[in-house]
Amino acid sequence: QVQLVESGGGSVQPGGSLRLSCAASGDTFSRYVMAWFRQTPGKEREFVSAITWSGDNTYYADSMKGRFAISRDNVKNTVYLQINSLEPEDTAIYYCAATGVFSLTRYVRSSEYDYWGRGTQVTVSS
Repeated sequence: QVQLVESGGGSVQPGGSLRLSCAASGDTFSRYVMAWFRQTPGKEREFVSAITWSGDNTYYADSMKGRFAISRDNVKNTVYLQINSLEPEDTAIYYCAATGVFSLTRYVRSSEYDYWGRGTQVTVSS
């Protein structure tokens, strides 16, 4: 079982950047595919990006391509999400998630992930 703790959120002006981190503990980090989701009030959790065990493969929601970059450090047991050119529409709680099983057809579904952090708030406003 793995525990996940997100950090790095905050308030930023439009056009700014943030790097979110998710620190894992409790199990071998490299056993897990990692992902980021985000959620706003009244909406379902939305897939942002995923990265496979060694970091060789990354996946993004179509609307996230170009401004978002996921990476991982299996020595530091941490996955990152770099967000550039932030827009007010990026305001959300960002969650880190982990799964030991990866499906090319289902990785965008929140139900595919077994472990979740508590989230970190990102607010983009002027």
